[in-house]
Parts: sequence; C-alpha cells; structure tokens
Amino acid sequence: MSKIGKLPVTIPAGVTVTVNAGEIVVKGPKGELKQHVNDCVKFEIKDGTLTVTPVDESKAARASHGLYRALVSNMVTGVTQGFSKTLVVNGVGFRSEVKGKHLVMNLGFSSDFIAVIPDGLTVTTDASGKVTISGADKKLVGEFSAQIRKLRLPEPYKGKGIRYSDEIIRRKVGKTGVK
Repeated sequence: MSKIGKLPVTIPAGVTVTVNAGEIVVKGPKGELKQHVNDCVKFEIKDGTLTVTPVDESKAARASHGLYRALVSNMVTGVTQGFSKTLVVNGVGFRSEVKGKHLVMNLGFSSDFIAVIPDGLTVTTDASGKVTISGADKKLVGEFSAQIRKLRLPEPYKGKGIRYSDEIIRRKVGKTGVK
C-alpha cells in the first residue's frame, strides 16, 4: 500500500466532492475542478473524509493509489485556498503588465511577448518586477508559470531573466581580464 494513498483526505465545510463513473468533481468557494479517474481505484466518502483504495494488488492499481489521493488532495486545497506562484523579472528595461486577458512582457528583444492568460487564472504585476500567477488548479498555475519563465531563462552572469521568487541562481564569476 502507498504511504500517501493510505492517508484520508479531509473535506472542509463548503466543499462538495462528487464521484461519478470515470470522473471526480470537487466544488468549493474558489471554483470547480474535474479530474478523470481510471477504474483501478475506489473512492469512499464517509464522515467528511475521502479515502482512496486500490481495487486489487496489480502494478497499475498500486501506482494509481497514491496518485489519485494526491490529485484529490490538491483539488480540495485548490478550491478552498488556491495556489499561486511568484515570478521575478530581473533586467534593465525588463517590464511586464496585464492588459485584459493578456500578459505583455518586454524582455529586451525587438518585440514584446504577449501571453494569453488561461481561464481560471489571475495574473497580477507590480512595479518591482514581480508577476503573481494564482488559481485553483495547481497544474494550470505551474504550467503557465513555467511557460512564462521559459521566455527568458535566468542567466548565471548578471542574473537577468525570469526566475521563481524562491529560486536561487548560482552566479558565475566571468572574465577578470587579469593575466
């Protein structure tokens, strides 16, 4: 049995979890999330907790056990608290702003990058170069922030580029010019 899969998921007040054939739906104050599930695991809702159990001891069932428990736990957290990632845009003249459903970024190239903000996400920017991406779906928040970071990866000499707020860039010395 999976160590993570054995743990029950507590369902807080105001959150409803519905298990249909092949799909689990979690509704809460921050939105509604759906996840396709296979038939290797069973879901049981009892007394405000959800437990995931494998159908048999096959390799696929054991692998799906912990996976679906973690996915459902992230869905419950997403509809109650939400997820967010903060990106730091560092560089001379680098700037970012939100215009409607578009994130416009000037990253030192001849033209600006325009990224369409997906439905379910909110993006905010401030003057100090921070871009905050938040939403209920952890996968969507992480994927969109990774796509934005990929536009200008942080370089190791001056630290210019887009990095996560908790990311540490190892700096290199560069040329000294001394013989």
